[in-house]
Amino acid sequence: MTHVLEQAADVPTTGPLADALAVRHKLMDLTQASYEAALLPSDAGQVPVAIRAALACRMARICQQAGLTQHYADLLAGYGSDADLYQIAEPGNKPPASEKRLSAMVTYADLVTQRPRDATKEDIQALKEAGIEESDIVRLAGLVAFVNYQLRVAAVLSVMEKDKVGEAK
Repeated sequence: MTHVLEQAADVPTTGPLADALAVRHKLMDLTQASYEAALLPSDAGQVPVAIRAALACRMARICQQAGLTQHYADLLAGYGSDADLYQIAEPGNKPPASEKRLSAMVTYADLVTQRPRDATKEDIQALKEAGIEESDIVRLAGLVAFVNYQLRVAAVLSVMEKDKVGEAK
C-alpha cells in the first residue's frame, strides 16, 4: 500500500528508500491513519473537510512542498468549486473580515506553519474570541500539527531520495 506521504515525497516503489520505509511500515501506517483522522475525520465538528483541505493546501504551499501541495489541491478540488476555499488555499490571501472564524483559523495555521515558536496562549484565545469552540480548536490544532509533521517528513524523504540518486551517478 502506498501512503499519501510516500506519493507526495515521490518515493519510488523499489530501492533503498522504499526498503527502509517498508521496514518501518508501522510508522507509515500510523502516519496514514493520522492523515485520515486529520483530513477525513468521521466527526469534523465545525471544521469541515473542505476547509481542512484548503488549510492543508495553504500550509503545503507555504512550505513549498510540491507533492503535498498537489495532493491537497486535488483533495480540495473534490469538494467542489467554492472560490472562497481556493482563495484560502493561497498563502497571502485572507478571508473577509466578516468571516471571523475562518480568518482566525487561517491566521493560526499560518503562524504555526511559519513561526511555531511564536504561538502563545493568546493565539488560542483569539480563536475562542472568533467563536471557535474548544473542541474545534483541538481539531484545528491537530490538523495543523499533523500537516506540519507531514510536510517535514516529506521534505526529509525527498532529500534522502535526491541524495541517493546523486550518489548513484
